[in-house]
Amino acid sequence: MEPTIGVLIKSLRVGKKKTLKQIAEKTQLSISFLSQVERGKSSITLESLKKISEALGVSPGYFFSGESSGGNEQVRRASKERSGLLHAPFVYEDLSSDLVNPTLVPILVTLSPHGEKGMPFVHQGQEFIYVLEGVLTVLLGEEEHDLFPGDSIHMDSSVPHNWVNRTGEVTRFLCVNSHDSDRIPTAAH
Repeated sequence: MEPTIGVLIKSLRVGKKKTLKQIAEKTQLSISFLSQVERGKSSITLESLKKISEALGVSPGYFFSGESSGGNEQVRRASKERSGLLHAPFVYEDLSSDLVNPTLVPILVTLSPHGEKGMPFVHQGQEFIYVLEGVLTVLLGEEEHDLFPGDSIHMDSSVPHNWVNRTGEVTRFLCVNSHDSDRIPTAAH
């Protein structure tokens, strides 16, 4: 049986000799919430997982497939099974395989009908989204963009952004983020 995301977060945090308080300060997530996630008492969103992974210096894929000390390239084969977060409005699959410290982090996201990412989010770097299926509404600053299959958007991630599936159908899209383990994302106000 694979360990849960919470167990992996705690193991990595303790191994790096970081306290819950230190992670809370870097992620702007409460100590209580982090503790509940580590104990499996609370589910976690993609936004929160990204914040935690960046605070701990790993890619989000670490919590799904484990990292290896592999080389500079990885071939990833399609899988019928999808890694996901149970009881969340989305399924998240890191496509970067086991490449250690990738510069780009490709993520395949499946949003459930009427699913959304959460509060607007900002971080350093850039983000590229390509819609594969359904209709994705991207909230970028004060603007909204409805993206259909084949549509894409390339944006500065320091602008508050969010994505939403306002339809009754599943939406699937590829999201590629630049990755810098030194960056600390913050919630937009």
